[in-house]
Amino acid sequence: QVQLVESGGGLVQPGGSLRLSCAASGRFFSMYTMGWYRQALGKQRELVATITSEGSTKYADSVKGRFTISRDNAKNTVYLEMNSLKTEDTAVYYCKAQRANIYWGQGTQVTVSS
Repeated sequence: QVQLVESGGGLVQPGGSLRLSCAASGRFFSMYTMGWYRQALGKQRELVATITSEGSTKYADSVKGRFTISRDNAKNTVYLEMNSLKTEDTAVYYCKAQRANIYWGQGTQVTVSS
């Protein structure tokens, strides 16, 4: 069983930056593929970025060059560094852990607005 707790969301102006964190409990964190997803109001949840146990990363085209996913296995934490934020990045951001099973966090709200 894995529990995920996201933090770091908030209100930021367009062009600003935020760093999201996702702290995981449970064993074998380093073996999980970790991901960030987001869901805007009235839209489906979509992939933002993933990072494998080997450190390979993948990004949605809409965030490439602006967002960076990373992980610290010693701290059981995955991060999402978000720069040059746009109003269309506004959403609830969810952390996901996947190995044999899939686990989701409760989400953290990111609002980009002037």
